[in-house]
Amino acid sequence: MDQLIYFDYAATTPVKHEAVDAMVDALRQFGNPSSRYEYARQAACRVKEDRVTIARAFGCSPAELYFTSCGTESDNWAIRRGVELGRRRGRHIVTTAIEHAAVLETCKDLERQGCEVTYLKPDKAGRITVEQLTAALRPDTVLVSMMLVNNETGVILPVADCVKAVKAFDPAILFHCDAVQGFLKTPDPLARLGADLVAVSGHKVGAPKGVGALYIKKGVRLRPLLTGGGQEDGLRSGTEATAQIAGFAAAVRANAADPGRLERAAAIKEYTLAKLKETLPKLEVISAGDAPHICAVTLPGYKSEVVVRVLGDQGVCVSSGSACHKGKPSHVFAAMNLPKPWLDGALRLSFSPDSTKEEADALVSALTDAAGRLFTTLS
Repeated sequence: MDQLIYFDYAATTPVKHEAVDAMVDALRQFGNPSSRYEYARQAACRVKEDRVTIARAFGCSPAELYFTSCGTESDNWAIRRGVELGRRRGRHIVTTAIEHAAVLETCKDLERQGCEVTYLKPDKAGRITVEQLTAALRPDTVLVSMMLVNNETGVILPVADCVKAVKAFDPAILFHCDAVQGFLKTPDPLARLGADLVAVSGHKVGAPKGVGALYIKKGVRLRPLLTGGGQEDGLRSGTEATAQIAGFAAAVRANAADPGRLERAAAIKEYTLAKLKETLPKLEVISAGDAPHICAVTLPGYKSEVVVRVLGDQGVCVSSGSACHKGKPSHVFAAMNLPKPWLDGALRLSFSPDSTKEEADALVSALTDAAGRLFTTLS
């Protein structure tokens, strides 16, 4: 493949060279941070410094930030142990129908264990309101889980206002936020949301796969999800992934050193949408996205999985939804009650601050060519 035109940054991002360099250094310094001799203490000191870096980006204390293997682990830990923490008061959970599978599948598993879950439905624009959430709260509600940025539409949900509404109803209800697509993609530090528990993942921000974090607000006492040697202040056992953590911190620093990154991503997204609408009259915009890096469009009547494959053969990478769907129809677009031809032809486009107009033009050209060659079905 001569050239890669990549517009699937919501699925994963290239590892920043600063992160690679930091990881190589950490791999060479191979000491186990939990050992007691000086060489190991050097590794522990580095992990401590990296935690401070990421906590600063969160806007929280380093003591409130715990490293995990990924966003999915962070979500599972927060939801499962959060519900357990409130088990004496009730077993009711409120979430949305447009959450990532890491949240939805966890909630479904808890339903099988006797919990009751209310799934808030979005409107046709993919939005959830504070009023919807407030109406769903009950005396036995123990946890609310709401994502910050939807990974398929780019819609920003009103998390901060929802936190205030939940705490006004009952301060004991825990609020969990999956901020995997929101970390470093929205202007305010995540701790300002007011949520009790916030999950993030490194590979969405230029860090390697295999590292994430969970913010646990001071005063919230979750039990561990993983038990063992007592790392992470006794709350997340397992030898610290020093290289991945170093890469995560380096990627965070690199993002912080580029204050114009969000504006550039938003500008190339706007340019791409304008070119698509100008060139492809059949194309409809499902969501222009509030976040700077994600939008959703559709070619009604076409099959998105076929379009994705045809574009991929030309080195143009887009998706038909979350990478975790693995070709299955998007539950997010289905929950929005899109007409079937729209649902069939839905595509997610996601951008980087480094995406170019030349790449956008190549995407438009490839999509135009595919639309001209493929058969439609309006079933």
